Amino acid sequence: MRGRELRGELDAFLAEIEQELVAFRRDLHMHPELAFAEYRTTQRIADRLTAAGLTPSVLPRGTGLICDVGSGDGPTVALRADIDALPLQDEKDVSYRSTVPGACHACGHDVHTTVLLGTSLFLAQQAAAGLLPGRVRLIFQPAEELPGGALEVMAHGGISGVDRIFGLHCDPRVDVGQLGLRSGPITSACDKIVVRVSGPGGHTARPHLTADLVFALAKILTELPAALSRRIDPRSSLSLVWGRVEAGSAANAIPDDGIAEGTIRCLDENAWHAAPDLIKALLESVAGAYGVEAVMDYTRGVPPVVNDEVSVEMLAEAAERALGAGAVVPTQQSLGGEDFAWYLESIPGAFARLGTRSPDGVTYDIHQGTFDVDEKAIAMGVRVMAATALTALWDVGPIDSISNAMA
Repeated sequence: MRGRELRGELDAFLAEIEQELVAFRRDLHMHPELAFAEYRTTQRIADRLTAAGLTPSVLPRGTGLICDVGSGDGPTVALRADIDALPLQDEKDVSYRSTVPGACHACGHDVHTTVLLGTSLFLAQQAAAGLLPGRVRLIFQPAEELPGGALEVMAHGGISGVDRIFGLHCDPRVDVGQLGLRSGPITSACDKIVVRVSGPGGHTARPHLTADLVFALAKILTELPAALSRRIDPRSSLSLVWGRVEAGSAANAIPDDGIAEGTIRCLDENAWHAAPDLIKALLESVAGAYGVEAVMDYTRGVPPVVNDEVSVEMLAEAAERALGAGAVVPTQQSLGGEDFAWYLESIPGAFARLGTRSPDGVTYDIHQGTFDVDEKAIAMGVRVMAATALTALWDVGPIDSISNAMA
């Protein structure tokens, strides 16, 4: 399907279904469900896909689902949306405000889900008309915020046989009608570190008879991040930032234990893999110098999302054709974590940022109870994802040939 034909097909499709999609998003927004508890959300998606003649397969836990559109002939492209909400109170005064205390869609996953649903329905029409040159795998993933949902999908064959995968995320800093793209790292690895320090305590009048644990802990807090900056290539953006420190209960008593908790973020996959052993060695060196024992608990989060260049070019071409000239804008690297990264460790793909801000409107921040979107972004997301799937399925090979295929 050539570019103008695709735009016409999408225009006609969205004219009929856009209001249904907005209503679907609002229903999800009113009934948010947390990670691995997205039972109602999963059923709503499955019911609508089934009504369109598709055959969704719910994951074994009962949340999240996978559904294929089209035949097995030709390449297979996956499109992914995350479906879980956040444990935050919805603070908006709108008709579709969350009805679940302490839970809301403050990260736009209701929009991601609705965009993929709309894309699914369009692609189902294309397949029925014999216009889908391959297969599209729809991944409605649970538990991105945990994280862990991507690993659940992969454990049950969700990307088996997939040649390329695409996803998007709401970006309240980008206007509706625009798509933020970047080759290479676009989000960060995000791990958690807990350091427990112990040593002989005592009176602050006699610190020489103790390990002076608070002083030693302070050295760990300052020297570990500083040492990392000299041991790792600065281009990897490896950072250790402390978020919680606790030691002692009285001004004149040196405690015998203390704790510090923080996060490690990194844009380079090699540096991310090297981080635990390096930090452990540095910790032991600093702790030993001050006579305390330090034990580290290092919890892996997610690797960085590293966009494949060819996949980014496919997204760019699709967005220009579906949204118009100037739709693609550069986007910054983020030190936030995103478990879409797990897919990209196995297959090529790209992650995009969908503009959700009304032009000249308020910039809402994600992970805040006030977060909301301009709902025109839903149709824009459908256009982009549908065009991207078709671009990838046409699989014309060289990047400079994609324009010709969609001209």
